[in-house]
Amino acid sequence: MLESLSSLLLGWPTLSLILAAGAWFSYQSAFYQLLHPIQWLKTTLRPSRRGRSRFRALSTALAGSIGTGNILGVAAALTAGGPGALFWMSAAAVLGMMTVYVENYLTAQYRDAKPRSPGRAPAGPLHYIERAGRFGGWLALLYALACGLSSLCMGNMAQMNALAAACGDLGLPVLPVALGVGVLVFFVAKGGLRAAARVTEKLVPAMTLLFFAASLCALWVNRANLPGAVRAIFRQAFSLRAGAGGMAGMLIAMRAGVARGVFTNEAGLGSSAFAYEDAREHTPEELGQLGIFQVFADTVVMCTVTGLCILSAFPAGLPGGQEGAGVTFAAYRAALGQWGGMAVNVCTILFALATVTAWSCYGREAAGYLTGGRFQGVYPVLAAAAAVAGCLGTADAVLYAGDAANGLMALPNLAALFLAVRGGRSLTSRDSAFRQKGS
Repeated sequence: MLESLSSLLLGWPTLSLILAAGAWFSYQSAFYQLLHPIQWLKTTLRPSRRGRSRFRALSTALAGSIGTGNILGVAAALTAGGPGALFWMSAAAVLGMMTVYVENYLTAQYRDAKPRSPGRAPAGPLHYIERAGRFGGWLALLYALACGLSSLCMGNMAQMNALAAACGDLGLPVLPVALGVGVLVFFVAKGGLRAAARVTEKLVPAMTLLFFAASLCALWVNRANLPGAVRAIFRQAFSLRAGAGGMAGMLIAMRAGVARGVFTNEAGLGSSAFAYEDAREHTPEELGQLGIFQVFADTVVMCTVTGLCILSAFPAGLPGGQEGAGVTFAAYRAALGQWGGMAVNVCTILFALATVTAWSCYGREAAGYLTGGRFQGVYPVLAAAAAVAGCLGTADAVLYAGDAANGLMALPNLAALFLAVRGGRSLTSRDSAFRQKGS
């Protein structure tokens, strides 16, 4: 049932809309993300003289996206779609950079406007979704419901499932871990976005450095297999040989890559815009550029590195009998021994905690909007229950549930983006980021 629901809500129609949005915004901006990388990299990496809110917001957004999708999601994509899925994951991310740009831009543009729904305080993407024509109010309610569900499924259960797998790989009993994590998530969900930002600004740099160090070591050990891994990625990305269900391997790889890409970078979901709610001293253009960097770092860099580590560790094909994060653990252990497996287990636990911290805050904001703030206190209880269920569930079940919730979340957001931007022209005609002298 979950698989069917996942195929319905995040099947080709929804994935095509996500790709179309990224392609349209890329076209309207003259492919800004590709032609002006120096500008958005400078905006992201240069020290800010206007406080630490930009770094905190970016850390929270990265915590929400750089999660177990970089471990569980990449392994699932390679298992379902073969090496070619890695190419389509990155290709979709390049287009998705501009979708996240627009989400952040519009959120900053409308966040100080008067709410259109009395008694409901919008946050993040709800600012612009409310203003999406005559149906904006209904789209905002549907989005808030979907965001709440996605925070419990993709942002919580899927993360906790990978955390439980990592703890199990370290020899820890799953049930006590599940109960302990449930209590932790309850308090995290009560903290709010500002508390999350204080946690993630310390956690994200540490976990990213640890993961990169382990990955670079694994790639060095298996460097002789890297050329073959790269060839397999491009060869199978465009393979027309029939695969499962009689479809061409290219379509299978594309479906797996794009779906798992959405799982990890959230382009088209609008979720990262929640993280920039308090970064008010920065312009809409700057916050949009941070969104470009977020997708770049999450998918183009980290997912590619993870995928290459897996493929170079298993040049003859992925091992059987493994699912989800177990494939990644096996790859790093094959390259670096027990210490490598332990390092990736620790990274998985940190990634899961960072992501559930950010997404619990997104879900709490959505629940507050959906209920007019009356039942916001119930959300931490639901989050704790979802964390326990995620630890005890199977990887396939939680991924299907997460995909279904993501699809339900993407539909009202994409509709609002097109309606609010009106095809992208009203955005790009005013946005100084796209008017480069001499370009």
